[in-house]
Amino acid sequence: MANAKTNVSEGPTTVDTQEMSKKELDAKRKEISKYYEENIPSLKIQLEYEELLRDIEKTRAERLQAQMFIAQTMAPEPNEEDDTPVANMPAEMRIDPKTMSGKEAAEQIKRTLKKQN
Repeated sequence: MANAKTNVSEGPTTVDTQEMSKKELDAKRKEISKYYEENIPSLKIQLEYEELLRDIEKTRAERLQAQMFIAQTMAPEPNEEDDTPVANMPAEMRIDPKTMSGKEAAEQIKRTLKKQN
């Protein structure tokens, strides 16, 4: 830790801490503290933004998981006569709500609308 970078806006320069006097070290600490204090409000806003995005994604995944659970609960039992492609679906596309998280289910499911007669 003999070399330390100074303020990035001034360009990357190195300072030997052994050559700095106590006053210079105190001035540098104050400068760094001021820099952090100036950036804290914008970082708090960014944190709030990221938390809101996380909450939205979590809510979407939970809603999707609930929809899949209801769809699987309401689905009729497969018959031998039933020729739906679900029975032949590849294992990686099958969804088990007991073992898969909502986020994983959301990544695997592509929602499509079908016209019903």
